[in-house]
Amino acid sequence: MTYKSYFLILALLLGLTACVHTQSNAIVAEGEAPVRLSDSYSFTEGPATDARGNVYFTDQPNNRIYRWDCESGEITLFTDQSGRSNGMYFDAQGHLIACADMDNQLWSFDMKGQHNILVTDYREKLLNGPNDVWISKDGSYYLTDPYFKRDYWTRNTERQQPVEGLYYLAPGGKQLVMLDSTLNQPNGLVGTPDGKYMYVAEAKANRILRYDIQTDGSLMNRQVFANMGSDGMTIDDRGNIYVTGDGVTVFDKNGQQIAHFPIPENWTANVCFGGKEHNILFITASKSVYTLKMLVHGVKDR
Repeated sequence: MTYKSYFLILALLLGLTACVHTQSNAIVAEGEAPVRLSDSYSFTEGPATDARGNVYFTDQPNNRIYRWDCESGEITLFTDQSGRSNGMYFDAQGHLIACADMDNQLWSFDMKGQHNILVTDYREKLLNGPNDVWISKDGSYYLTDPYFKRDYWTRNTERQQPVEGLYYLAPGGKQLVMLDSTLNQPNGLVGTPDGKYMYVAEAKANRILRYDIQTDGSLMNRQVFANMGSDGMTIDDRGNIYVTGDGVTVFDKNGQQIAHFPIPENWTANVCFGGKEHNILFITASKSVYTLKMLVHGVKDR
């Protein structure tokens, strides 16, 4: 047997092993790839899914929120007064909760596009710039507040809070509670549907942390889940964590990478599950939005 033949056979065997490994962790149907829906935006962010599977997402520089209809595939304008919203999430009442960092606030939109201000400050000082929000089944809010200086700020553009915090807002509460004041530019976050764990990305530290959620909403047992940073994040019904930046990377619940989906854009900012069956991965990336049909499903927690 020649060395060429030997290495050819070895390569085939390794390829078969990789295929079997991929299939054992299959999360995407064979032959499926990300499909660009539109590239007509400035910078897309904050996808959030309503109870029917429609996805709302932001075009932050243009101060807009759009709605993707999961049945027709049509994208329409929801509001052109979004408060420069970034991360978003739906509450149990069907309100769209948005990190409106134009004035460093947390907003609640009704389905007519009208907003109410939920949070304006922490200890009588503005937040740095709310970035992402996740709401647990009991109605608790978790919020990241890094400092990213925005060129559209017309107020004082300096850091407002001395730390870049992770906050908690109790159901029906009015005042934020600091959960972690030692983070290095916290960004995306997501919790498990059973309310046991919280995942938070640190942009500058280039890692994802996992916490145990306590019955009072506080967090304990912080540990490194993965040595990769992320912008927005989501979770599927197997407990896999989807992180963004260089395309979409997927980790299983043990922190092992199981997939990577390249996206042909400069930056992939955020991701969520949408569609009637919650099996469509909706991806916001630079000037575009994409969908990817999955074998797994998002968590229907609303």
